[in-house]
Amino acid sequence: AICYLLSAICYLLSAICYLLSAICYPLSAIRYPLSADMLSADMLFHLFHVNSREIFHLFHKNVFPVKVVQIFTSLPSHPKTAIFGAVSRPAAFFHIFHALYYYYYYYYIQYTPKGLTTLKIICDTALLNEACQNVQRAVSGKTTIPAIEGILMKALGGELMLTGYDLEVGITTSLPCQVVEQGAIILNARVLCDIVRKIPGDTVLIESDERMLTTIKGGEASYSLIGIDGNEFPELPSVSGGYPVVVNQGLLKNMIRQTIFSVAVKDSKIVHTGVKFEISANLFRLVAVDGSRLAMRTEPIDYTGEELSFVVPAKTLNEVVKLLDEDDETVSLAVGKRHIIFEIGNYTIISRLLDGEFLNYKNAIPTTFTTTAYINVDEMIESIDRASLIITDKFISPVRFIFDENLVRLSSVTALGTANDSFPCQLEGQKVEIGFNNKLITEALRACDVDEVKIELNGGFAPIVILPKEGENFLFLVLPMRFKKD
Repeated sequence: AICYLLSAICYLLSAICYLLSAICYPLSAIRYPLSADMLSADMLFHLFHVNSREIFHLFHKNVFPVKVVQIFTSLPSHPKTAIFGAVSRPAAFFHIFHALYYYYYYYYIQYTPKGLTTLKIICDTALLNEACQNVQRAVSGKTTIPAIEGILMKALGGELMLTGYDLEVGITTSLPCQVVEQGAIILNARVLCDIVRKIPGDTVLIESDERMLTTIKGGEASYSLIGIDGNEFPELPSVSGGYPVVVNQGLLKNMIRQTIFSVAVKDSKIVHTGVKFEISANLFRLVAVDGSRLAMRTEPIDYTGEELSFVVPAKTLNEVVKLLDEDDETVSLAVGKRHIIFEIGNYTIISRLLDGEFLNYKNAIPTTFTTTAYINVDEMIESIDRASLIITDKFISPVRFIFDENLVRLSSVTALGTANDSFPCQLEGQKVEIGFNNKLITEALRACDVDEVKIELNGGFAPIVILPKEGENFLFLVLPMRFKKD
């Protein structure tokens, strides 16, 4: 650090002397006309930084005494040489100070490793395997950047930090290990995870040298991999000044599961490929939409901060769900302007947020209905499955629903044949005949976490709304399909 400071000081002094030398070059050319290589001072200055010795020969071959040149090129004792050359002409003052900079650069900067590429650690194989498998999900599969195809392993203190990042979603975790030598290295994620998963022994030794050659040993097995400098790994974005939100892990997992199925897969508006989060005073809501359906999940939470509204990509939430538990542990959300961070146990997931104008879903939800049906969820799912047996990707047809008094009749017709079924219900209001895509209605029903639901209808051409029999903690809306005769 001291050498770097001295080097910086010498660099500034050399810059000042550079200006003086630029003034002195015309005088030098007059005194030594044979040295007029006619190279600009700026070119010499930059070339000198590239290779000081060659530039010294280039500029001083007809200026300095041969003896001085020989001394200069024989040993890296530039300060002494520059002092001898100072008597030749005023421009040499530049070399006096620049030689000091070069001395420190040559010995302390150029030959100092640019990153902590060496490390030596001993880890528990099971813990490392679990961490690698989870972090690997954030690693990019196909990219032109080799660094993000790997996992960054950083040993510091008594911990090993693992990071995967595909420039959209990043996952970081840490695990205790015996750190013999601190350092960082990037190893190919697929190869590393395969090795750790199959390597024998309760512990695994990972060691890398200055050439980034990494050795992995466990039991009688040994592997050698070529790593990448840890400094080449892209820096993960940070969230500063965000708004912290604390939610129960089981609750968040359930809310995501009940909405993410409605996220648009292909949509002209990228914002609809994510789930909208709305957080206000004591209220937490998730909303997902595509062109045919809507899913909304609402729960009360302990939050009194500023109102928040943002959209998280479905890809990120799929990774969040895999790390969430069903217990009473909490997950912390830190929301920034462009990114969000999920703190789940000893894992950290950071993701970009989606920009754009989300659908005004409140206007899409009907407020009045002409028909209400109370049905058993399992009975309706089983009946739809039976009526859909003749519906395939090649033979697509809506399932016809007739909500009649105390009975719902189902039928479907395709080129393969016909199917009919029915199940009981409790109906209030008018009789309704309506058609639905069997997959869309089934996915909505499977997302219900209750035995019985309330179905609201407004005739055969308005969307169906599925609500819990009591309360409004979830809402699923599905658009109907028209029959050919319609």
